[in-house]
Amino acid sequence: MKRHLLPIPNSRSSFLSVQCKKCGNERIIFSTSTLKIKCKNCDTLIAENTGGKAIIHGTVIKRVD
Repeated sequence: MKRHLLPIPNSRSSFLSVQCKKCGNERIIFSTSTLKIKCKNCDTLIAENTGGKAIIHGTVIKRVD
């Protein structure tokens, strides 16, 4: 029987509920996102990628697990 190791998620990364500072719309994003994330209502940048943890430009409301 062949065993495969499954990666364990890094405890530093999680899903976050982030509120847009301009219009107040909430969006759930991944804390280590590899994309620039914009608000769906007003097209304001909420988070940008850095290669590691994303830079959050909105207000973090809570951690979603």
